[in-house]
Amino acid sequence: MSHPLDAGGGHRADDAADADDDLAADDRSEFKNAKDRSSKLFDLRFLIGGLFTLYGVMVTGAGLFDSAADLTKSGGVRINLWTGLGMLALGLLFLLWAWRRPLLLGGGSDPADSSDRPPAH
Repeated sequence: MSHPLDAGGGHRADDAADADDDLAADDRSEFKNAKDRSSKLFDLRFLIGGLFTLYGVMVTGAGLFDSAADLTKSGGVRINLWTGLGMLALGLLFLLWAWRRPLLLGGGSDPADSSDRPPAH
């Protein structure tokens, strides 16, 4: 026996699913807006590059002021200085990579976008 409100043959669940699909499609179309800057918030290259750069500066600074005891432990090599410079270089490379090759969201091509750059991966 069907419910009295199911005059359409019991398709209330199907109608609700269609409405949810329409809302999801609206969300996707808004997110794929090429002008939307919120996509840069999710680019991990900025986070990784920023942290490596920050820690690289800190470790390089510590390496500049190594004590004689620290130098004898490391066999005369300023390990903090070299590690910090390596971290600093890696962090700056990540930031340069994220700046030079920004994320391009998938979807249809925008005719107003005249960039000849291939999509980022």
